[in-house]
Amino acid sequence: MKKVEAIIRPFKLDDVKMALVNAGIVGMTVTEVRGFGRQKGQVERYRGSEFTVEFLQKLRLDIVVEDNKVDIVVQAIQEAARTGEIGDGKIFVSPVEAVVRIRTGDRDDTAI
Repeated sequence: MKKVEAIIRPFKLDDVKMALVNAGIVGMTVTEVRGFGRQKGQVERYRGSEFTVEFLQKLRLDIVVEDNKVDIVVQAIQEAARTGEIGDGKIFVSPVEAVVRIRTGDRDDTAI
């Protein structure tokens, strides 16, 4: 099993969710996060004053899937979240040692 963690723009959430559902993936966790990368923040104006937003708002999606579905998930997220501009985000894939469903005690693939 693998955990796919994606950092995306907030307005792309619905597009990514639909792409994952259409790919047969159900279940993900969404967390509001803030950070910066190559964008290095943004200069904004408010009532005539300029100020820098150093940490931009993003969403982090966590999805745990079987190994054979990782490429499907990564491709769906990449296509749905892409705008072509700096700041579209990143996708990280890491191994998952075990999954346990709290309610039933199911483990690993049956717990997903």
